[in-house]
Amino acid sequence: MKKLAISAAILLGCLSIPAIAEITPNKVKTTVSVQTEYTEISTDVVPAAVKTALQTAYPNAKLEKAYVNDKKEYKLEISVGDQKATVYSDVNGNWLKI
Repeated sequence: MKKLAISAAILLGCLSIPAIAEITPNKVKTTVSVQTEYTEISTDVVPAAVKTALQTAYPNAKLEKAYVNDKKEYKLEISVGDQKATVYSDVNGNWLKI
């Protein structure tokens, strides 16, 4: 009977060990540098590559306002019908995800 009690105690002890182990999720620290200092410019000054990319991606879009930062990234406020959106592009017309 003692062997049965000792076996049960050892078995229960072994089952509780995984419950004690702490599972720590991997923490990933992501740093995103967002430059928010854009200067408003005339829509006529926007490079042709950016305008072409805009017309290709949004054929019926109207360019309402344009902004540029020190990195020559463009913030474009557009409207398509009654919907308004803001898109970002580099000087070559490549879309940026902000």
